Amino acid sequence: MRDILDVHTHTIASGHAYNTLKEMIQTAKEKGLEVYGITEHAPKMPGSCHDFYFHNLKVVKREHGDLEVLLGVELNILDENGSVDLTEPYLGQMDVAIASLHPPCICPRSREWNTECVIQAMKNPHINILGHPDDGRYPLDYEAVVQAAKEHHTLLELNNNSLNPNGFRKDPRGNDIEILRLCKKYQVPVIMGSDAHYDADILNHERILPLLKECDFPEELVVNTAKEKLYPFINKYIEA
Repeated sequence: MRDILDVHTHTIASGHAYNTLKEMIQTAKEKGLEVYGITEHAPKMPGSCHDFYFHNLKVVKREHGDLEVLLGVELNILDENGSVDLTEPYLGQMDVAIASLHPPCICPRSREWNTECVIQAMKNPHINILGHPDDGRYPLDYEAVVQAAKEHHTLLELNNNSLNPNGFRKDPRGNDIEILRLCKKYQVPVIMGSDAHYDADILNHERILPLLKECDFPEELVVNTAKEKLYPFINKYIEA
């Protein structure tokens, strides 16, 4: 499978990653990506960036030879209203926005409540991707989530870090298989994300690719295979 983009990565600005923006971009170039995204953790994540960091991303150039760089945010979903921790106008200025459930920012509750948090967040037109929905610490009604992703034009992420055997997310493999089954049923696209916190992990989708094959998931529903598949989902081009 052709794999030319990775838009979920972090630099030292997120507080628990280990390379600079410049180092990450250079590694993305060396790995031959066509589109590369840096999505720092939003302000409610302990140790991460202030709002001003995101406002000032306008000073960073996006074109690096043949590599297109997208600069954005990984938001924290905060409640059942789908509230997130980057306000307008900053959120609307992001090239790309991921929204995720993270234990430091929201405590898991019932399956119904967790699902409502996620679906309400996906209704925000500036949220492009639902990050690591496979985390079983937050039980979700996957059928409802997949249908909402289709309705609200949101990409569902397959997160390589979730599948790390040393990781802390609960039952990601089983949850990813269920997500893929439903995305195939409803013809909903997915995006592979490395969630790299270190430059060597950029474009590392090695745990996801065998799962796609095992599930006989159609390549045409994987946006990583062509940048033209990604563009209709992200702020930079939707807002253009």
